[in-house]
Amino acid sequence: MSQNAERSPASAKPAPALHLRFLSHGTLESRDLEFTRAFYEEFLGLEVHRTSPISLMVRLGGQHVYAVVQSKRGAEMPFLNHNGLDVETREEVDTAYRVACEQAEKWRLHKLSKPVVQHGTYSFYFWDADDNCWEILTNPSGGYSWIFEMGDLEGKGHMDRSFPSAGGTS
Repeated sequence: MSQNAERSPASAKPAPALHLRFLSHGTLESRDLEFTRAFYEEFLGLEVHRTSPISLMVRLGGQHVYAVVQSKRGAEMPFLNHNGLDVETREEVDTAYRVACEQAEKWRLHKLSKPVVQHGTYSFYFWDADDNCWEILTNPSGGYSWIFEMGDLEGKGHMDRSFPSAGGTS
């Protein structure tokens, strides 16, 4: 069946090959763990724990964590691989944008985009000193889980400029 073919109801989906229970973590890279730790704690407000001389674990508001590993790589994280940080309102996005602009030099932030309505949310992007890409966006409690309630989408889906907002927050 092609990816664009009509799907049958969820109850008729084939059983997965793997029987997994939880998407638990992702990995970020850091060139300077001490600077990165300060950025995560003092700017982003993440909970941070050192797990080894070359790694940290971070999280915010849930059980999904990121392992942060010291690396010498020089590549910038591609835009499509960004990390989302949710707030409730447009005003909170605007405040976060203002603070990010004010503290950009201190935290070595770059490529800050202006807040706009996109993919059903209001958001902006920036890259940190480690060249990891972040998006600060409006989303209701539960993040993007509201999109799952809509089922499979057709056309441009959540990339359509007229896509309905996330719980009215955009």
